[in-house]
Amino acid sequence: MSKGRDGPAAGGGAAAAAVLLRYLREQNRPYSAQDAFGNLQREHGLGKAAVVKALEQLAQQGRVREKAYGKQKIYFADQEQLPAASDVELRGLDGEIAALSAKVQALQQSCRQMEAELKDLNSSMTTPEMAREIEELRKGCAIYVEKLERIKSATNHVTPEEKEKVCSEQKLYCKEWRRRKRMATELLDAILEGYPKSKKQFFEEVGIETDEDHNVTLPAAV
Repeated sequence: MSKGRDGPAAGGGAAAAAVLLRYLREQNRPYSAQDAFGNLQREHGLGKAAVVKALEQLAQQGRVREKAYGKQKIYFADQEQLPAASDVELRGLDGEIAALSAKVQALQQSCRQMEAELKDLNSSMTTPEMAREIEELRKGCAIYVEKLERIKSATNHVTPEEKEKVCSEQKLYCKEWRRRKRMATELLDAILEGYPKSKKQFFEEVGIETDEDHNVTLPAAV
């Protein structure tokens, strides 16, 4: 079995605990047993069971802290056992934090720009799609040109005078339609005032059919 820099890897429990303790203190961030195993297994050859056991022992000894999140446990260095940073070191760390924060903001802005560009590219047509679209438009234009030529060459065109005459007649007939319908409505309303039954019964007895019965709608007045 391979050995790490601190002695036996998977076999020695004390060696595994020493490796994990040093790693947690150097990184000074929380890790689960799975994370610690994945990060240290290749370099130190630690087995999963050895990592879990060593972390539990370190937590029981108070050399690292343990916190449970549901079924998962995380381990991190006891901050009280770490050396306190001087004012100079703290100022240096504050400077590093400010520089990293600015870098993060710049990267986030760059990511947003690239995401917007990617969205535009994904919504745009590809060259083959554009070529197919152009071909379809050309075919459509050819169909419309042919249809227009047939219309132009036809001999049964309606002259402007004929069109005007038809429109005038339509207006006249619609006006007369409205006038007669209004007269009939007023007459029927007068009769129904003294009729003992309903309007529907009266229409059925007399045999009156309305525009609505035949789904006919009077054109709007122009």
